[in-house]
Amino acid sequence: MSAPASALGSATQDGSAGAATTVPMVKAENVHKNFGSLDVLKGIDLEVAPREVCCLVGPSGSGKSTFLRCINHLEKVDGGRLMVDGELVGYRQKGDRLYELKDREVAAKREEIGMVFQRFNLFPHMTALENVMEAPLRVKRESKRSARERGVALLERVGLADKRGAYPNQLSGGQQQRVAIARALAMKPKLMLFDEPTSALDPELVGEVLDVMRQLADEGMTMIVVTHEMGFAREVGDALVFMDGGVVVEFGHPRDVLTNPQHKRTQAFLSKVL
Repeated sequence: MSAPASALGSATQDGSAGAATTVPMVKAENVHKNFGSLDVLKGIDLEVAPREVCCLVGPSGSGKSTFLRCINHLEKVDGGRLMVDGELVGYRQKGDRLYELKDREVAAKREEIGMVFQRFNLFPHMTALENVMEAPLRVKRESKRSARERGVALLERVGLADKRGAYPNQLSGGQQQRVAIARALAMKPKLMLFDEPTSALDPELVGEVLDVMRQLADEGMTMIVVTHEMGFAREVGDALVFMDGGVVVEFGHPRDVLTNPQHKRTQAFLSKVL
């Protein structure tokens, strides 16, 4: 079962009826991914419109995180096509054939996609500010002054202006995750991917990370979020996708899916998590 279009797929470039439709920020067509003999993704079709927040939910092992990693080519797809902002991910098409891009070309495309993981993956020997500055300095070759100015502004944006000199081991889990979000934003991405960003946090720290993500959504950042936070999906999401067994089982507006799921597998899953 597939999701042929996002909940906002009918949006137009200028907001007027009859105008040309926007290019989806993410478009998956029959995406397959195997690990040896294990079929993890079995034909994912999905579109995510610009400025949309798409939440992926489902049991462990359903393929959510693998699909997220395929979007920025951390995992190579074994079938189908994935496009970000109208361009193939990890490949170039010539005639009827696809050719994999060189690592340097993949890395350049990946700069446009921010990703936040379950574990914060901060450099332990660097301060919060240095962590945020690192990629612009090393990857984009920005001046130290420019990277520092933006780093300071981003830490203020995530509520950590007073922690820029702190090292990761001096920060709570929630603070570290907010630094990780600031670090991803430092590359000025057009798309943000979140892979269960609150699952490693103590319950009382979850809210501070979700508040930053709500702010990003309000500012129009396109986001795909793998999450178990159903309240966030209901309040912030524009589309909710329920995955199980490597396929899209059900999709729709979050409030519709959460209050009136149509598929028995969705009903069974939500009965345990709501």
